[in-house]
Amino acid sequence: MSSEETVKVRLDKWLWAARFFKTRALAATAIETGKVEVNGERAKRAKQLQVGDSLRIRLGPYQHIVTVRGLSENRGPAPVAAKLYEETEEGRKAREAMQLQMKIARAVPGYDR
Repeated sequence: MSSEETVKVRLDKWLWAARFFKTRALAATAIETGKVEVNGERAKRAKQLQVGDSLRIRLGPYQHIVTVRGLSENRGPAPVAAKLYEETEEGRKAREAMQLQMKIARAVPGYDR
């Protein structure tokens, strides 16, 4: 077991560092309202994440299903944040399908009235 495998980071800090939320307070609120699951279960914001954990994150109508690939407590540039996780094929397809549904709904006459 390498030292990298034993390192853990709080869920709320990781979500903020990975740029899913603009502030830790927003990340904490999402966690407390059940919009974030870790390994298929609701979690508290102090939950310790480790590499390999699976997350389901609901942001508005979209759902992200990602696997933790790196840990960080510090928010950095977007390219660095993107390396902290890998989106699953299932999550990407579901998100793209929702984007298409939203685009079609906006194209319907009278939708914005």
